[in-house]
Amino acid sequence: MISSRYAPIVALLLVLPLIPTIIHSYLELKTDDGKSVAQIDLVLNDFTSQPTTRNPGWGMDVFGTEDWIERVYTDKQGHKVQLFAARSYDHKRLYHHPELAVSYGRDLRREKSVVLTGTRDIPVNLLRNSNGYGFVAYAFLYDGKFIDDPIAHQLMDSLNLLVSARNPITLFYVSDTDTAPSASFNSTNAAMILSEAIDSFENNSSSKLED
Repeated sequence: MISSRYAPIVALLLVLPLIPTIIHSYLELKTDDGKSVAQIDLVLNDFTSQPTTRNPGWGMDVFGTEDWIERVYTDKQGHKVQLFAARSYDHKRLYHHPELAVSYGRDLRREKSVVLTGTRDIPVNLLRNSNGYGFVAYAFLYDGKFIDDPIAHQLMDSLNLLVSARNPITLFYVSDTDTAPSASFNSTNAAMILSEAIDSFENNSSSKLED
């Protein structure tokens, strides 16, 4: 028989495992910061955009989110960059090899992470076409910070996730098919669109929150 003086401790140990279940299964607590990737400007620098022809339900089917966009940005010289951006509370579906869905059918080879330079350094995952021409690059934003390894980040943050409301992770993804293999990433149109899209998302989101 357990001594009564240990009863509070035992009760606490029994209740603790129930907290994540209550938060995520019953209450389904999520943060709502009012942000959306739809706030990214249709014109970035000198590039104007058109949406792709994806089915409206594709984002939910593949990434578990309705907050997504996919656009092709084109400048006056005809240079094209495809931008995909999405926010999801289902982190794994968004960060687990997004290129397999967004760039389906392309033979991509992963390279080491690069840094998108500018007003701040942003870690970027880079994959190049097997023939060397063209690449895809993507970055993740979570809780106001950019992360280069979302799996490690989620493992480190797992205890916090167990007892707190979920925050969405945001993916910014660009691709082109023309850039030469000798081109430095930060000098490409795709890097510029990636940087401009991130700035547009954060600036427009901040303005909306202030309103």
